[in-house]
Amino acid sequence: MTTELLFRDHPYQQDCDSVVLGHTPEGGIIVDRSVFYATGGGQPGDSGVISWQGGRLSIATAVKVEGGFVALVPAEPLPLPPKGTRLAQRLDWARRFRHMRMHTALHLLSVVVPLPVTGGQIGADRGRLDFDMPDPPQDVAALTAALNALAERDLPVTDEWITDAELLANPGLVKTMSVMPPMGQGRVRLVRIGAGDDQVDLQPCGGTHVARTGEIGQVEITKIEKKGRQNRRVVIALVD
Repeated sequence: MTTELLFRDHPYQQDCDSVVLGHTPEGGIIVDRSVFYATGGGQPGDSGVISWQGGRLSIATAVKVEGGFVALVPAEPLPLPPKGTRLAQRLDWARRFRHMRMHTALHLLSVVVPLPVTGGQIGADRGRLDFDMPDPPQDVAALTAALNALAERDLPVTDEWITDAELLANPGLVKTMSVMPPMGQGRVRLVRIGAGDDQVDLQPCGGTHVARTGEIGQVEITKIEKKGRQNRRVVIALVD
């Protein structure tokens, strides 16, 4: 048995019922199913609230636990619901949806800046990708315009699964230089933006995304800074 990852298969789901399977030594609540995204891939874990008969806790984040489980991490060190307790989970949806918009925007950034990615981070207001970019771009305004034009095409965002072997046979799918997608479970999730002749991106990703790029809204490249000899960090922000 492992935690059912509702956030992965149903990213727009905002609440669910679940059962407490146990607790981590650090005070996390291990659950049988989770709408809370578990920290990973540069995307923060979700926050929100859980409630049960006679109790309620604010959740600061969610984390992965050995064995394929997810633990919800309380915001305060308060008494935890015992094993076997039925919980109601509810996301801070406004924050999650901004993460979804930003994560999808960063995928598009990797399209308009077609260079190897050396790192990344997602936030509710700002996000960034680090690129193997020896020379700075000449026209940042043109990059911003290209990024927004791509989003405004309202392309569908879908996912599919391939085997570990298929990924190893197609190394060009991996844009990150330093981190390989998690393998060892037999399959890897791919996120596709566009379809057919309109496909613009396909890469391994375990994060949450909007269903269409039009939901991203307007974004702005706010900073490009040098990080090391060849790396440059491109920071983007959601305008609204």
